[in-house]
Amino acid sequence: MVHATETDAKPQDATKPSTQSAAIGNGANTLSGNDVVLSYRGGIIENRHNVHAAIVNASGKLLYTIGDYRRMTLARSSTKPIQTLAILETGAAERFNYDDADVALMCASHSSEPRHIERAQAMLEKTGEKEDILTCGGHPAQNAAINRAWIREDFTPTAIYNNCSGKHVGMVAGAVCLGATAHDYYLHEHAMQQRVYRAVEDISGLTKEEVLWTVDGCNLPTPAMPLPNLALMFARLADAADLSDGPSKETLDQRTQHLARIHKCMASYPGLVAGEGRFDTALMTPYNGQVVGKIGADACYSVAVRASPHADLAGMNHGAMGIAVKVEDGNLDILYAAVIETLEQLNIGSSEVRQSLDGWRYPKIVNTAGVVTGGYEHCFKVRSVV
Repeated sequence: MVHATETDAKPQDATKPSTQSAAIGNGANTLSGNDVVLSYRGGIIENRHNVHAAIVNASGKLLYTIGDYRRMTLARSSTKPIQTLAILETGAAERFNYDDADVALMCASHSSEPRHIERAQAMLEKTGEKEDILTCGGHPAQNAAINRAWIREDFTPTAIYNNCSGKHVGMVAGAVCLGATAHDYYLHEHAMQQRVYRAVEDISGLTKEEVLWTVDGCNLPTPAMPLPNLALMFARLADAADLSDGPSKETLDQRTQHLARIHKCMASYPGLVAGEGRFDTALMTPYNGQVVGKIGADACYSVAVRASPHADLAGMNHGAMGIAVKVEDGNLDILYAAVIETLEQLNIGSSEVRQSLDGWRYPKIVNTAGVVTGGYEHCFKVRSVV
């Protein structure tokens, strides 16, 4: 947990749900305050998706909560910006002349578009290693059009086509810079992974014993931690970006400079962080540098929000903030809707920016004939604890 304030935070209980109702809309019971997103068809509730979130500032102060905000959560690919921090701290970017777009790809869960693959291949070539050193394996692309083309061509994707290939190439480069063997860069005991562990512990505010680790879908270690600590990592990412634009930018320590660069790279190249039609790209593009977001598998999401002159829902300016959201059942459509609704309730960014994302906030359920058969209703409230 975030040690500074979490134990002191006592958000008010949500309104108790009324008797379960089969219908919604037009004044019908919606279980408002039950921290769920409802999906419905024809006005009939089909599913209730529990939402949990923590919002903190860069010092670790808990500001707002939704649901079980202390939930121990696997960060999955939301860890990538901090894994990239560990890579940058090896000196890999300088040694192999990786530019800002390359750093963005290290943070990516990309769509295997040509721009992603070509960049990953070029990055790997600079290390002098071959593709067979990558241990992530191949999988279908997260871009449907690319998958259809692969099927027509009877093409089997290899490791460089993996959505995590940028991160894996970066870790190979980091291993080379550390003077370690590169072929086993993915193992727990490897010097590269030990760097990642220490970076995650430091930025999350947790001890070695408090962060739990397991193996991610791409064959690298991934951490689990309470949501406030996941949010803290992203608050510090945003805070570093703010500091790098401030009057003391020339005196910033190297880690802060690296974090600021990661934020800048993700914000500058949202299409490399995800891809065409993907949520990360769609979120970051209209916010134009104020917000950086990163998906984690099974419906985990983290957002770094830079300080803004606009007051949030409590009429306050908390400086840089981090948001970590988890949807209990792993539904990604619900996650995306919940993230945008959370930004709306917090009053993050201009109303024009938020309205531009309403398609994600209220996605339509459409059947195979193209008929709209249902939608979603947000029945959770962001609660202030300050």
